[in-house]
Amino acid sequence: MSSDQTRQDSPFRSERTARDESPQFVLPLVVRIERAAPPARTDALETAARAVLVILSDERSLGEGEWARAMRDWQDARIRKVVRRARGAEWRRAEALPGITVTGKSAEVRVFPPVPLDGWPKDLARLQVSGTDLEDPEPPMEADPTAPVLWLNPDLEMSAGKAMAQAGHGAQLAWWALPEEERAAWRDAGFPLAVRTAPPSRWQELTTSGLPLVRDAGFTEIAPGSCTVVADHPALRGD
Repeated sequence: MSSDQTRQDSPFRSERTARDESPQFVLPLVVRIERAAPPARTDALETAARAVLVILSDERSLGEGEWARAMRDWQDARIRKVVRRARGAEWRRAEALPGITVTGKSAEVRVFPPVPLDGWPKDLARLQVSGTDLEDPEPPMEADPTAPVLWLNPDLEMSAGKAMAQAGHGAQLAWWALPEEERAAWRDAGFPLAVRTAPPSRWQELTTSGLPLVRDAGFTEIAPGSCTVVADHPALRGD
């Protein structure tokens, strides 16, 4: 899917579209937050974005795979992602459900095949959405300009859980926009990426660059239509 097609038929637009007439699904993500050792915020965002890419590219999500129907139904409707938190026994119960755990430097995120909006498995439905406020012990390093970067809007305040979902949206739009050869190269490299807050002086340039842009539907925390993430993959740059 080209970036132009992505913008015209974006599952993240705030306006009502044909996608709203389809049954609605959600992609559950669970981040492990132990009291004694919570993950760093940026690492949690990056791990969530990679988790989305991992499940999109997993053989169970493709063709006749066991998750393929759910993935197709989810992608035909609004693209919703909800991040919940778990610790201890909650995390162990979540790990027992079908899904994929992706590990970062300090973060663990488990992604699950999509479920109906009102049909969450009970062991996931009981997990809390709130309480995902995380911090970086020290400022993240400058992003490598030769690698994919998911740029966050510097003017928006988002909880870590909300930002994790938005980073996942950005990664997904980049994945859709890439040709198959570039997708394979990214996957084979282990989906390297960075999530950074854009410098205020660059944000306008990024949003008008033609790169994939997430406009939030406004279900939680921020106003409908807000630009949240620009997916800056080297293969999608115009230069």
